[in-house]
Amino acid sequence: MTLTDTYYRPAKDLRISVTDRCNLRCTYCMPLDEYVWIDKKEILTFEEITRLARLLIGLGVDEIRLTGGEPLARKDLEILVRQLSGLEGLKDLSLTTNGVFLAEKIAALASAGLRRINVSLDTLNPDRFRQITQRGDLNRVLEGLFAAKKMGLHPIKINAVIERGINDCDILDLVEFSREHGFSLRFIEFMDVGNSNNWRSERMVSKREILQIVHARYPLRELGRQKGTAPSIDYEFEDRRGDLGVIASVTEPFCSSCTRVRLTADGKLVTCLFSEAGHDLKVLMRNGVSDEELVDFISHIWLQRKDRYSDERLEALKSSAGYQSRDHKKIEMISLGG
Repeated sequence: MTLTDTYYRPAKDLRISVTDRCNLRCTYCMPLDEYVWIDKKEILTFEEITRLARLLIGLGVDEIRLTGGEPLARKDLEILVRQLSGLEGLKDLSLTTNGVFLAEKIAALASAGLRRINVSLDTLNPDRFRQITQRGDLNRVLEGLFAAKKMGLHPIKINAVIERGINDCDILDLVEFSREHGFSLRFIEFMDVGNSNNWRSERMVSKREILQIVHARYPLRELGRQKGTAPSIDYEFEDRRGDLGVIASVTEPFCSSCTRVRLTADGKLVTCLFSEAGHDLKVLMRNGVSDEELVDFISHIWLQRKDRYSDERLEALKSSAGYQSRDHKKIEMISLGG
């Protein structure tokens, strides 16, 4: 069975936040002085996560990405990886991490069945890394990247959010680092995720600008979106020394092809990265509902899905009225994942 929403978009890609805890405080994600952490007893167990994943695979999901917060802050995550990697019908299991704990945990994760990762890395400058993350050690992230490479994970993708006046000067350094070491690179336009990152359009470096900077030094050839639905538009270097992609949620929205289902750490099903609220699956499970009842509930949510936030944001940005991020309340990124 394959679910499709009101715009005929199937549910194919499940993003699971396993914790809202994070050891960093990146300014574009969690610039909060105070945050009320989810009580640990409200966090889904590995068994609950695996049950929901199995049911969603039955509804058409075939890719799962583990996120956070910082997923490696979740104790014994390799146990969940092993449970998920054994699910029939799952074609791909990946992890997005800030990389700080990666070197010490990658062997167990790989042994459990993890084959590819995305590492958030916005600069190779130690001082700027500290400025963006507000804590943390760049060397530990680099150590994690090379440990994953040594373990044979592939592809290893670097995700870099580019913000004007902060790290736009690092674009070529990140390109050269990725080309030298065989990592795939994904630039991400600065987005108005959550309610607290003080997003303004003038702080965003557009896909067009990023590509102009890269192409002037390293000519590119467009490949398009993987499977036609991936968030990134991919390019290869004309000298065939690697590839990069750009996720342009702001300037080139891809709502029409979005197939992502999101599950928060406390068990809420969310249908868009910019959603205001989720649908509580945990309370149903802990009240003893059957698999059939859960499937009916999830199906009803997705069949009614009509999210197109990024399309609407672009329309507003182009209008005379303009767009104000503060007028649109959203779930904080720290509890939803990327």
